[in-house]
Amino acid sequence: MRYLAIGDIHGCMTALSALEAYVPFTPTDTLVTLGDYVDRGPHSRAVVDWAIARTGKGLLIPLRGNHEVMMCGARESRHHFVAWFTYGGEATLKSYGTSIHKDALQAVPERHWHFMLNDCRPHFETDTHFFVHASVNPKKSLSEQPESMLYWEKFNNPAPHQSGKKMICGHTPQPSERPLNIGHALCIDTGATYGGWLTCLDVKSGKYWQANEQRDVRSGWLESRGKATGQASP
Repeated sequence: MRYLAIGDIHGCMTALSALEAYVPFTPTDTLVTLGDYVDRGPHSRAVVDWAIARTGKGLLIPLRGNHEVMMCGARESRHHFVAWFTYGGEATLKSYGTSIHKDALQAVPERHWHFMLNDCRPHFETDTHFFVHASVNPKKSLSEQPESMLYWEKFNNPAPHQSGKKMICGHTPQPSERPLNIGHALCIDTGATYGGWLTCLDVKSGKYWQANEQRDVRSGWLESRGKATGQASP
């Protein structure tokens, strides 16, 4: 069984479908999505539908990202709604066929709210790795992590975690558009929504696959700290 981690999707359904065909995913794979399904890209609703369908079949372990946190917060107050809107919420509302007004969020199906609030997890771990959206405090267990670390902290040369496990995260787009490997931690946000690539990583083998919104694909292998090799797909 492979554990395949997928970085920040941000409504990039075209890249996601291209990636799904390119890898391809199999029924024996366990996919772990690192959060940020919504905002900025054009097809947030379709991405959430995709994630819900796979989660319901037991094929996906979805994590929560800061953009799901913001979107859920937008239901609580006008202040949070406006803040979310400025961070890509406008594109999300358009994907649900609505725009900015006081009843806009009623267009979001209740099942989608349930997914973001209940199905999505703050973290996930195996015997050798743990997965989070953003980062962790290296001196605290996963169950003790503050939301500020799990959802908001940038990937800035984090220290090794006390568990000794390797961290797999997203949240911080990599200018190289390749995964950033620092040995004990690995960031796979490669900027899909900014014209970059959506990355899927086999955490055991170190192979990764990428696709973009133009449906271009490429693959590569992790190397040592700070390096990744890659080649365009023939």
